[in-house]
Amino acid sequence: MMARNPSKWRLFRALLIVITFLLAGPILAQEKKDYPSNKQNSRPIENPITGSTKESAKAKTEPAQYSYEFSQPQFYIRHIVIEHDENGHGKISFARLNEETPIEELLEISPVALARIVALWESLRFLDSSTNYQSDKQFPHLGTMRIQMKQGTRNRTAEFNWTNNHDASALVNEYRRVADQAVFVFDISVARENQPLNTPKLMESLEWMLKRDGLSDPKQLIPLLKEISTDEHVPLITRNHAIRLLKTIEK
Repeated sequence: MMARNPSKWRLFRALLIVITFLLAGPILAQEKKDYPSNKQNSRPIENPITGSTKESAKAKTEPAQYSYEFSQPQFYIRHIVIEHDENGHGKISFARLNEETPIEELLEISPVALARIVALWESLRFLDSSTNYQSDKQFPHLGTMRIQMKQGTRNRTAEFNWTNNHDASALVNEYRRVADQAVFVFDISVARENQPLNTPKLMESLEWMLKRDGLSDPKQLIPLLKEISTDEHVPLITRNHAIRLLKTIEK
């Protein structure tokens, strides 16, 4: 058997590698053409949110409507309804004892008070919750309260006469302050026009509410109190009282 020539053998192997590479090149190029990279042919990622979830997300972005209702037929103010949007624009209606026709007025909840109210609604997660806010003990003589929230197609109402839920209790207290302040504004406006001798008593009532933190936003009353302090149609005692309350509020 003839011995291999090392030089010729190395040359043969080199030629074999070159031929193999040249033959394989077109095949790899064709495969690359038939199967392009994911980067070139990538499809947009589809939104994984289902139809129902989309509707829920859309509902949460729609404007919310809020309402509060109080009813106790034996109270002097026996019925109150407050309705407002997420900007604090709305209306209030209230009916007094032995009066069949309720009084309805436009309502502007101040940004300060509105921030507290909306924060409490959010703390309750009202539309996502089914919590029963009524305590085990019943106190119907204190009146029935209803709170309602609407957003898109979502709507929920809760009713109770007493609650141990801190946020629900704080929420109705906020609305009670809104109502008391709005009723005062209405009463003092009527008294200034028709019964100015009733204004001193109303100012005493205002001071009492101010001392017990019973007003929604006392600073919202500053323009009104400034008007009263210079209104010569009301008694001097009323004007002086308005000046004293202004000093207290503006501290």
